[in-house]
Amino acid sequence: MLQPLRQTLPEASSIDDYLEFKILPKVRPWSEDLREQKFYLGKSWMEFRDDVNFHKTVLHFFQPDGEYIRSEDGEISSGKWRFLAESNKFLITEDDKDHDGELYDLAFLDDDFFILRKHGNQRKLGKRTFFLMLHEPLAKRTNWHEAMEILYDKANRSVGFYVLLFVAFLLVIVIWLLL
Repeated sequence: MLQPLRQTLPEASSIDDYLEFKILPKVRPWSEDLREQKFYLGKSWMEFRDDVNFHKTVLHFFQPDGEYIRSEDGEISSGKWRFLAESNKFLITEDDKDHDGELYDLAFLDDDFFILRKHGNQRKLGKRTFFLMLHEPLAKRTNWHEAMEILYDKANRSVGFYVLLFVAFLLVIVIWLLL
């Protein structure tokens, strides 16, 4: 019934462009918050990139005790993660890195997507802006472009639901006025 309301994903050249300009403005209102740790703790999150030279399987695990585990094609590195409640930021440190860690802002979070925006002006530095992770069961059956379509569809389904609700509300008012 809502199929005519379905919009196709507009074209973009990268994950950063899709997220920044096409998808996040639409889907952000339906994001969970970092305080709702049940959405990201104890799950396996697969990293996605749009780099044609990126062929690794990278999994990220955020444990309730603050332990962070990264598996790159089965090779493990560890560190810590921390939610900075005062500023609503997310900090990830890895023990074997040459810097103290990376600071992120939440871009979007739900059961399937965990998207962080690296703090600072990454575009200006020529680096990736977004750290895109999908829950592993979904990630195993999709690619990064399909992931963008799935996220875009989530926004459209949510909007479609509210349109349907509004039409139903109007119908109730019209029927009430006619009686």
